[in-house]
Amino acid sequence: MTDIAASVLAGTATVGFIGLGHMGGPMARCLIRAGLPVIVQDISPAVARTIAGDEARIVATPAALAAEADVILMSLPTPDIVSAVCEGPDGIMAGGATRIVIDLSTTGPRATERLAARFAEKGVAFIDAPVSGGVSAAEQGTLTIMAAGDKAAYDAIEPLLKIVGGKLFYMGGQAGMGQSMKLVNNMLAAVNAMGAFEVLVLGAKLGLDAQQMLDVLNVSSGQNFMTSVKIPQCVMPRTFPPRFATTLMHKDVRLCLEEADAAGAQMWVGQVVRQMLAFAIAQGGGDKDFAATIQHYEQWAGATVGSAPLPAQQAAE
Repeated sequence: MTDIAASVLAGTATVGFIGLGHMGGPMARCLIRAGLPVIVQDISPAVARTIAGDEARIVATPAALAAEADVILMSLPTPDIVSAVCEGPDGIMAGGATRIVIDLSTTGPRATERLAARFAEKGVAFIDAPVSGGVSAAEQGTLTIMAAGDKAAYDAIEPLLKIVGGKLFYMGGQAGMGQSMKLVNNMLAAVNAMGAFEVLVLGAKLGLDAQQMLDVLNVSSGQNFMTSVKIPQCVMPRTFPPRFATTLMHKDVRLCLEEADAAGAQMWVGQVVRQMLAFAIAQGGGDKDFAATIQHYEQWAGATVGSAPLPAQQAAE
């Protein structure tokens, strides 16, 4: 890995990026702005053109990208898509130049362990490096990254991760340990979200001002990422920008519960959170940001959290 490490440090390693969505697009832009030779690929050619601009090249398939890139980063929505991008007929494994693959997605430890073993057979290191922090942190290059895998490979690509992440944690040499940490984090985030939605709607129903509730919570024991960042940015203005879809949060909660079942760990609260997310999806909110789930609590209580009234039709959705 010493040659890859040297080229990464020198800024001469060819870097590939697959998956240019809400999170992947900003991360790819960070690498492009750093002046690295970047190649991008996405299922949407229009999205790829938008991200690449005049500074990065575009290829049509993951295999074409893997035929040129020394290191590939992926940011994809589901384990099935990650597997297809890696193992499909036009996937990364059909390439030949890539030495290290970095999975920034949330796929769960078991899927990661399997892919790491497959890539190892081809002499390719597979680093699972899921991220946290949301779109704004992705745009600023300040994400939290939880990485695991071969230490020499991690050391080689650490300079790349520092471009997109302000807080790096090496979780260990076993593939999937980064994924396990991400599932723990996202389950707690989902629990915090549903709890915050419930109590804020209750407070609004009791006549408390939404902003004042947040002001108190954020200097008290109830403070969390949802009360300090997510709700002020996404709920209070009543905009619910599409940063993290409800289907994706449900997927992460489901993966965590599956791991808990396999490990024999009980997660009673997590089960309830999964049911609430499943309900929101069944009501047509799967593609909406998970912050919009608060609208169901608002409809049931007849109270609104935020700076604008909730239209009757929107509340009924």
